[in-house]
Amino acid sequence: MPKPLILITNDDGITAPGLRMLIRYMKELGDVVVVAPDSPQSGMGHAITIDSTLYSKKVVIDSEHGAPEEYSCSGTPADCVKLALQELLPRRPDLCVSGINHGSNASINVIYSGTMSAAIEAGIEGIPAIGFSLCDYSWEADFSPGREAILKITREALEQGIPQGVVLNVNIPRTKGEPVNGIRICRQARANWKEKFDKRMSPGGKEYYWLTGEFELLDKGKDTDHWALSQGYISVVPTMFDLTAHHAIQDLNNWTLNE
Repeated sequence: MPKPLILITNDDGITAPGLRMLIRYMKELGDVVVVAPDSPQSGMGHAITIDSTLYSKKVVIDSEHGAPEEYSCSGTPADCVKLALQELLPRRPDLCVSGINHGSNASINVIYSGTMSAAIEAGIEGIPAIGFSLCDYSWEADFSPGREAILKITREALEQGIPQGVVLNVNIPRTKGEPVNGIRICRQARANWKEKFDKRMSPGGKEYYWLTGEFELLDKGKDTDHWALSQGYISVVPTMFDLTAHHAIQDLNNWTLNE
């Protein structure tokens, strides 16, 4: 029986430590092909390239621990998945995993995440998909506390399948080397970013801006991803790409629109 084919991508770029570690983990479970951006693409959301050309080339990043086939792509994370499915993979993958992202994609962060958008792109194509993120932005982050959980979640996805139209958003707490407390199935916490722009002046006299902000939690529930992570648990949020607000349809049908 052939091994499952696993497509790996990310938004931090093909040389990112999180991606390199995820390759090692996935090689324990199946045949791996990597298609990832050639440069960091964090915060790209579900952007795709439509007004310029895309480039891709086969690369060798780590001959000992890397995947047998790895491709860098000049586009966004969503571009990487599209190109992989249409042009680069030998057959349809059994699973797509994206990550391991350097930094949290819990709560409202999922909206902006290139990591999760790559997984969602695979999900749109009917491929089971998971986005993995570690709540540590450091390039020297320790991914080892999440290893067993990542393998366990991935095995379950391969064996049990993921519900149609659903993509898993998995976040791993920063534990400073300590083991995680377990895995929790959660809902997305309600939160916002209180944003502001840091206005500066270039030496040439032009104004420019840096986007800054603070995370604002608006949810005190203990069934959320944010709460689970704060308690040392790995959070798993089933995420839908059908953005229809079904609960609002009946109310909107009461509007006078066709008279």
